[in-house]
Formats: sequence, structure tokens, C-alpha cells
Amino acid sequence: MQLSLKKVLPHLLVIVGFVIVSLAYFNPVLKGKKIFQSDIMQYIGMSKQQNDFRESTGTETYWTDSAFAGMPTYQLGAKYPHNYIKELDLALRFLPRPADYLFLYFIGFYILLLVMKVDFKLAALGALAFGFSTYLIIILGVGHNSKAHAIAYMPLVLSGIILTFQRKYILGFLLTTVAMGLELVSNHFQMTYYLLFLVVILGIAYLVDAYNNKTLPHFIKAIGVLIWAVMLSIALNATNILATQEYVKESKRGKSELTINPDGSPKAVATGLDKDYITQFSYGIAETFNLFIPRFMGGGNSEDLGKDSALYNQLRNMGASVKDATDFSKNAPTYWGDQPIVEAPAYIGAVIIFLFVFALFLVKGRLKWWLVGGTVFSLLLSYGKNFSLLTDFFIDYVPLYNKFRAVTSIQVILELCIPVLAIFGLVKLFKDEHSKEEKLKALKYTAAITGGLALLFLVFKTTLFDFVGVNDGFYRQNYGPDFVDALKKDRKSLFTNDTIRTFVLVILSAGAVYLFLKEKLKKQWVIVAFGALILFDLVGVNRRYVNNDDFVSARQVDKPFTANNIDKEILKDDGHFRVYDLVSGPSKPSYYHNSLTGYNAAELRRYNDIFEFYVAKNNMNVLSLLNTKYIIAQDKEGKMFPYVNDEANGNAWFIESFKVVDHPNDEIRALEKLETKKQAVLNTGEFGNHFKTKGIPNYVVDSTATIQLVEHQPNYLKYQSDNKNKGFAVFSEIYYGNGWKTFIDGKEASHIRVDYTLRGMEIPAGKHTIEFKFDPDVVKTGSSITLASSIIFAILLFGGLFYEFKNKSETSA
Repeated sequence: MQLSLKKVLPHLLVIVGFVIVSLAYFNPVLKGKKIFQSDIMQYIGMSKQQNDFRESTGTETYWTDSAFAGMPTYQLGAKYPHNYIKELDLALRFLPRPADYLFLYFIGFYILLLVMKVDFKLAALGALAFGFSTYLIIILGVGHNSKAHAIAYMPLVLSGIILTFQRKYILGFLLTTVAMGLELVSNHFQMTYYLLFLVVILGIAYLVDAYNNKTLPHFIKAIGVLIWAVMLSIALNATNILATQEYVKESKRGKSELTINPDGSPKAVATGLDKDYITQFSYGIAETFNLFIPRFMGGGNSEDLGKDSALYNQLRNMGASVKDATDFSKNAPTYWGDQPIVEAPAYIGAVIIFLFVFALFLVKGRLKWWLVGGTVFSLLLSYGKNFSLLTDFFIDYVPLYNKFRAVTSIQVILELCIPVLAIFGLVKLFKDEHSKEEKLKALKYTAAITGGLALLFLVFKTTLFDFVGVNDGFYRQNYGPDFVDALKKDRKSLFTNDTIRTFVLVILSAGAVYLFLKEKLKKQWVIVAFGALILFDLVGVNRRYVNNDDFVSARQVDKPFTANNIDKEILKDDGHFRVYDLVSGPSKPSYYHNSLTGYNAAELRRYNDIFEFYVAKNNMNVLSLLNTKYIIAQDKEGKMFPYVNDEANGNAWFIESFKVVDHPNDEIRALEKLETKKQAVLNTGEFGNHFKTKGIPNYVVDSTATIQLVEHQPNYLKYQSDNKNKGFAVFSEIYYGNGWKTFIDGKEASHIRVDYTLRGMEIPAGKHTIEFKFDPDVVKTGSSITLASSIIFAILLFGGLFYEFKNKSETSA
């Protein structure tokens, strides 16, 4: 027992240390404050209706009316039955947000290095380097929580895979299943997709190694174990995966049916996102050095230059007040790279880059090549349109690559690979497998490359770079050439200061290694020195962008929007209608109303088409079709006002006839001049069979025919119809065939899509009750799979651990 405690105690102390460091960096959480994250503010607006429904009813709705005129909640934080892997995830994230994600960064990377047989002290050092990598902190600052969530579990997945290849098949299987299950829980499939690339690179390295060492049977066995582990992890997340797979086909991430643009011009048919959209955020080639020098390209789009800056003085010379000059200088556009928006540089750290280069000379074999391969692969793909040969190939030929935007995000791979290899640089430094002369030679080359690069930039900065940003033409036109000259001077100053900073850190790092090799500094003090250097380096840069100023009271985060007088007036109307807010931003309207807008990258594709073709152009015919009763706009003086649309079609109405088309292009174009209260567009190419026995009919609609909405919830609608003739009703509700079930007088019926994106159905003569219930079969199916797989995994977990414990006991005996 004492021996076991002695082994476990250091790891417990490291974990406690990770907790302390996580809380220390985000220390305002200890006072009950919360970080203000712009993306999470938008998410709160989008998800309020479903959260309110859950709180008031104790049940889950998988449909919301509050955004994009109606959509499933699968990508808005829906909660599913028997999602036990999610419960484990919540238990691991026990710290207040965002300290919980920082802790996950640390613990996952720590386990990875332990599995790779790194001493716990160096593993802890590596975990700090990974967790404080600037990009990983920045995404917490802006609210990319699901991305951070997925990145945090990447090292744990690799741990399970490596453990399996170490012939620890049972533990590898169990850890891979849990880790991959947690990775999928994060629900950021782009990050998981990028992880797959790294796993393939790792697998190739193991395959080559197995071939050279004639251990292919072991390789095949390990792959088999991992395949079963991944399959079980998918089953543990079956509901979310199946629902997402079903939904993505109908979202704008799926294949477009249109071959025309809103202006009528031809549109290239694509199976994914537009290439320009995918590569809009492409890393500049020269921007690579941001990984080594933080403000190499000026930092972010909004840097605090202070009152000593050339820009501040120029603003004062231009007549700006002290306050205005100060405020502008606090948010100066110093970034001069190619991307449209950059919150902060993706800085990995001068110290870590130094150790990474050092490791290149000492680390050999499989470990080096899969880490270097992952680094180079992700860097080249992050260049996007700046390295179009590779990017275009992946977009055109690699499955699913064209489903994701922001190619710079793939740098998460190098964010992981570089610190791993850097720590192995220290491992090799402390081991005796290389002579002192070899290590000194490696140190000399490393110092020459990293220090020399920094000196080169310092000496030749004005020759190599012009410090001109993509928006400088706008600034020159609006503020004059002196303004731009001052801005360029400050960019050069930032470049110089941070390059000197990097050079000094390289010298100090090289000095620590040199003193150890000359036996002037002991191993433990080298570790302490590098710990101090890494924390000083990374935390110092991170605090420029994410610090205590980003925290506000919990109430401001939990309730980020305040209803104005217009919102309050609209809320007095207890009818069921939609609001089109042209002023308040994407998700504030969703917080209070059933909105036509929202904040999500995967809204329903057909609704997105309608929005681009008509809603964005304020087409009143289509706005009325969507039952838009209120439009919030601004007058010439900028004052907000509500426009009441008395011509809104209402919740449902009977039509007289169909405008028949057979192609989506004609279907959407027909709406422009359609008399929507009398006619509906029917695409016979998809729904013609609905009337196949009798042909497409016309209907008699007299003044006594009525259909009224009498009850509504996000996932339930109830109508009463009274029509002495058989009729066809159009419902101003978004059509989604995978879950909405229809009933007439309690008996299941069918409905079809009309008017490109709405629902319609034939109703018999007389008085009837019509109900729509959103009861998706995919949730039921997925929940059953999840429950069964959870039971299976629980049995395998306890059985596997018992077997391992028994074997270990017998071996030690």
C-alpha cells in the first residue's frame, strides 16, 4: 500500500497543481465572476427558448422556433437520454468555466506524456506548455468552447492509441474508448476530423516501424483493437452522431440543390462549402513566424498601444481629444497579415520552439517523424489559398474536407505536436544515449538557427517587410497618409520589441542547457528554469489578450441581453408570429422573439436560400409568407422603430391552387411574384406522387373557411380547421421531414413541403383538429444504442480492470 501511495502521490500533487494554476490564471471565477465570451453570448440568445422549455416542463424539445424561423436543436446543446459519457465529461469539468477547459488541456497532455514514458516532472512541464499555448487560451476568451473542448481530449485519444501499440491491448482499448467517447461528446466534428489526420500520420509511422521490425501481426492486432474501441465510442455517442448526420444533409453544410445565385447568375454545384468561404481565413506564409515571435505580424486586429505610441501622438495632432485618442490607441489595428480578422497570434512560445528545434537533432526514429510530419502537414494546410495546390486537392478530393471553414484551425495539430517533441528534447538532454559532444553540437545548431533567425529579423526588418496591412488603403483614404505612417511605425516597434524578447528567451534557454552540459546546473534546476521560462513566456503573451478585464458579473453573462421598449411592446402580443430585427444583431432577437435571424454556422439550407434570395432584400411578399408580423428597423436619424406588417399571412391558410414546378431553381424563383394566400408552389419532382391517384387538384375556398392555431410549443402545434370543402392548408412553419409528425383528429396523416420551405397538407371537409409533433425517431434509435453500448462498456471496463489487476498481482507475487 505504501509503495502504491508513493507512486500515486506525485501524480496527485501534479493534478492539484493543475487545479491551482487553472484557477490562478482565471482567478476572477473565485469571486463568482464569469468570462464574457462573445460567441457564448450569441449561443445564449439562440438557446434560451429550449432552455426555458426544459426548465418549465422538465422535458427536452428538439426543435426551436426562436432562430432562423425554426430549426432542430441538435447543434444548440440538446440533451439526450442515456448520455452517460456526457455525465463523465461533466464530472471531469468540475472547475468553473473556463478554468475547466484549461484543466482539461493540462491533464490530457500530462497523461499523453506519461503514456510515452516521460518522467512526471517533464510531463507536467509539457502540460503547462500545451495548455498555455496562446491559441488555446484565445479560443477560451472568445467563447469557442466546443473547439477547446475537442482539443482538450485530443491528447487523451492519442494516449489510448499509443498504449495499444505498446501491447497493452486491454488498457489501450479502454482508454481509447473513453477518450474517443469524450472527444465526440465535445460535438466539434471539425477538430475531431483534424485529429483523424494526425492519427493517420501516427498510424503510418507505426506501420513503417512494424514493417522494418517484422512485427506486422502486432500492428494488425492493435489496429483491430482500436477499431473496436472507436466503434464502441461512436455507439456511446450514437444519438448525437445520428442526429447530426441526419441534420447535416438538410443544413447549408450539405449539398445545395440550386444552380443559380440570388442575382440569377449560374452557381457551381458543390457538395460542401464554397472554396472562397473555406479559405477566407488562410495563414500567410510569413505569418508562420508568429509561432516564434508573438507580434511578428502586429499581433491582433485590436492591440493596446498606449499613450507613448506614434499613433496616439498622430491622433492628438489631428485634433482628437485625449479620451478619443486613448480609446482608439487601445484598439489599434496593428495586424498587417493577410487574414480578415485575427484576435491574437497563434504563438507557441520562443522557449518551446527552441526546445523543438533542439529535439530535431537528438530525437530519432518513429517518434520524431510522426510529430514532425503532423507539424508540417498542419502548417501547409493552414496556408489555405496561399498554398492552393495542396488546399485545392484536399477540398476537391479528400472526403469531408470541404465541409469545414477556417483552414487555419488545422494548426491545432502542430499546437499539440510541437510541445511533445520539445519535451522529448529535454528527455534526450537528460539521458545518456547521446554523448556530451553531440548534445553541445545540437545546442550550437539550435542556438544558431533560433537566435540567428531573430537577429536576422532585427537587422533586416525594414528590408524584408513593409508593415503594410490589407486595410491600410482604407485608413489612408479616411485618415490620411500621416495616420498610416504612424501606424506602420508602431507595427515596426511591436515587431522589434517582441523579436528582442524572443532573442533573449532563446539565449536564456540555450544558457540553461549549456550550464547543465557543463555540469554547472543540476537536472532539477534545469526543469525549474524551463518551467519559469515557459510560464513567463506564454502567460505573459496570453495576458495581453485574455485577462481579468474580460470577466464580468455572472448576471451579465447569464442574461446578456436587455429588452428595449420595442421588444417590450412586441412581447405584449401573445400571438404566434415572427420578428425580423434589422438592428440588434444576430441572436438578441432569438432571446426574446421567434426570429428570422440567428447565430449558427449550420442553419437549414432551404431556409438559408430563402433568406439570401428574399429576406435579406426585404421582400415583403416572402416576409409575409413567413408570418413576419414585426420588422424592427432604423429611421434616417438612426432611431429604432417597429414596423407592423398587417399583410402577414398568419399561422395557416387555405389555398386555391398550386403553381407547379419540377426543379428547385423554379421553386424558389416562383415565390417572388406568387400570390401566396391563394397559391402555393409545389415541386412535382419531389412531391408529385402525393397526388398521383387523382392528379394535382384545385380547391374551393370560401369566406367561411378557417384554420386557426389554438396551442403552440416549440415541438407541438395544434390547429382547428373549419371548411365545408376539402382543402389544402399551408402552415407558416419550416418543413423538416425528419421528425415532424402530423395528426388529423388523432390519426397520423402526412404533410409535404410547399413554397420551397414551408409545410402543407390536405384537410378533409368539416371541422378537424390538426396536430404537429416533433418526435424524431433518430433520438429514440440513438438513445437505445447508447444505453446498450453503455452497459456493454461498463461490463468490459470492470472485467478489463479486474483482469489487469489480477495479472499485475500475480506478476508481482
